[in-house]
Amino acid sequence: MKEVKIVGEDITRKEIEEALSSWLEGCRRRLRKVLLLPPDYTRSLSQAGLITEILYEKLSPDIQVDIMPALGTHVPVSDEERLKMFGPNIPKERFIVHNWRDDVEKIGEIPASYVKEISQGLVDFSISVEVNKRLFDKSYDLIISIGQVVPHEVVGMANYTKNILVGCGGKEIIDKSHFLGAVYGLENLMGKDHSPVRKVFDYAEANFLQDIPLQYVLTVTTTDDEETRVRGLWAGRRREFFEQAVRLSQELNFTLLDEPLETVVVYLDPEHYKSTWLGNKAVYRTRMAIADDGDLIIIAPGVRQFGEDKAIDALIREYGYSGTPRILELANKEDDLKDNLSAAAHLIHGSSEGRFRITYAPGHLTREEIEGVNFEYMSLSQALKLYKPDTLHEGYNIADGKEVFFIGNPGKGLWALRCRFFNNGWAGDAV
Repeated sequence: MKEVKIVGEDITRKEIEEALSSWLEGCRRRLRKVLLLPPDYTRSLSQAGLITEILYEKLSPDIQVDIMPALGTHVPVSDEERLKMFGPNIPKERFIVHNWRDDVEKIGEIPASYVKEISQGLVDFSISVEVNKRLFDKSYDLIISIGQVVPHEVVGMANYTKNILVGCGGKEIIDKSHFLGAVYGLENLMGKDHSPVRKVFDYAEANFLQDIPLQYVLTVTTTDDEETRVRGLWAGRRREFFEQAVRLSQELNFTLLDEPLETVVVYLDPEHYKSTWLGNKAVYRTRMAIADDGDLIIIAPGVRQFGEDKAIDALIREYGYSGTPRILELANKEDDLKDNLSAAAHLIHGSSEGRFRITYAPGHLTREEIEGVNFEYMSLSQALKLYKPDTLHEGYNIADGKEVFFIGNPGKGLWALRCRFFNNGWAGDAV
């Protein structure tokens, strides 16, 4: 297939359509059945919904197009979310739900010796590579993974093979990749390409995915004043395209600060953030910017649960966000946590390690529930009265009689002290 690359200030729908038409030109005549793998609604800023809509229009009706959102552990896309993200022109019956617990098959195993080597001895386990069985359905002539390259707390930079191995992956690779990232340390990998988790995915790509007709459409976007712009688009399979997207995201999606932030206020859009499993992006994306003994206030009108499924929710309620030493201790001795290492990783990532305070103002959880998982509690009404998020602008503001740093959507990027990047070996990845 052809390869496509576009970089610009504001890439239009017409430019995207023309680029994708050119990309498909050489192979379209031989296609009979295509599988599209966009993210779910929580990642709508990726513009993957628009790209999926365009691809569907260009391929159908003479080609069968199936769409399977790469949910990972997230809940399935609702009808309302599907229409908002993908538009009304794709029939509901074309969508397939990925079940990360049951709908997968093992395609290989990453040896423990390799995992130990890349983690610098921190973990010593093999990883079964399980992915949705449809990726190996030979009736598909083309499989297209669609998604945004942006900082990510588990792998360093999101998308590319993560969309396959986690988004369409099974329990063990999700569990163990998340745990590997947590043990290695969020501060050591956030915003970087060649993390231990990314190396696991690279190994799987090189050894187990080469025989499937897989291609990637990658985006880098920015969002200002509620308007999302596509700043880069790549279509192809070469890793080099992902690396180019990483560099552009580092340039556009990172806010590097020279002074720590004493008070950070993050607003979680209720349409996208209904659990702390997702809402804790407010923690992950800001923790490298917050001062010791500082405050993170998370205004979360849509948050009504902790985990995205009942089993994970129960584990979060049982053990809480307790910091790395405690969670590692529990993961070694408690079978339920040992068997759900992605939950253990999440509990590590969602803790401040006692360095700063995390206060949640949820719309649908009680004080008892919030304090039960080791967060501090503020009523939603009080938070809205004190901080008035609809009146704040991104960055520095005066609210509640003090300077606060406001973030309207933590999914847009990463905020960190410049020195923390370089002190954690980040200098090798150019910004």
